[in-house]
Amino acid sequence: MEKTDSYKNSYKTTRRELVSLQVYNVGIEKCSASHTWGPGVRDHYLIHVIIRGKGRYRYDHKEYTLSAGDAFLVYPGSLVTYEADAKEPWEYAWVGFNGSDAAVILEATDFTRSEPVIYHVPLQEQLQQQIRRIYEASGNDFNHSVEMTGHLYTLLSTFMHCSMGRSMTNTGQSYVQKSIEYISANYSYPITVEDIAAYVGLSRSQLFRSFRSVLSQSPKEYLTEFRLRQASYLLESTNLSITAIANSVGFDNSLYFSKTFHRQRNMTPSDYRLRKQEGKNNEK
Repeated sequence: MEKTDSYKNSYKTTRRELVSLQVYNVGIEKCSASHTWGPGVRDHYLIHVIIRGKGRYRYDHKEYTLSAGDAFLVYPGSLVTYEADAKEPWEYAWVGFNGSDAAVILEATDFTRSEPVIYHVPLQEQLQQQIRRIYEASGNDFNHSVEMTGHLYTLLSTFMHCSMGRSMTNTGQSYVQKSIEYISANYSYPITVEDIAAYVGLSRSQLFRSFRSVLSQSPKEYLTEFRLRQASYLLESTNLSITAIANSVGFDNSLYFSKTFHRQRNMTPSDYRLRKQEGKNNEK
């Protein structure tokens, strides 16, 4: 087989249990000439590290021409297109992920929403190796998820080390990170945005501005989504009652929990549990 032949080795997880950070998909691909993905939207972050060849990445009405040694990031909810060169199609390694830690960690790298590419990334071979380790650890068992996430943290820390120092000392980012740590430790209690603001030493309005700047959402939206992700996991993996799950994730009113869940997930907690159980039965 010639080196120019296209190939694709990839893995996609079928379970999303970890809240702080979890790998959604990972792979290495040598694209065929002019191979294109998009225009489309992802529901997670997606990093591509270009091993060789060339291609184009279109994002937010901008087009970037990229080649070996460069990297680009797809943000959740962003309309993007990426296309391999017709003469020298690119080969790249990629990893898709999400979780409550993702946005804050990426804020400490050189990726930004206004400039989601990094040219000539240092430690290129190391980054490619780390993505390969994520791929080699792939599997749907919980231990696989934990091992993949461990390698993902290492990969992201490498991007942080490669950073030009743009945001490592960003004050808003540090407040948001401290808030997320507080939420992770206390979400099961009926904490409020005021409690979070008091813990990090900000007013509610200052905390709101920090969250909007770093995560593009309010502290209340983040707290609610964090609780619902935990609730979704409990609905799928336990036989706890809806009331017990509501209490376990910080809602002191099961009716309000059910209304919030339905508004955010377009289905009731009971319907969500039933759908997940049916999905597991179909896999058998």
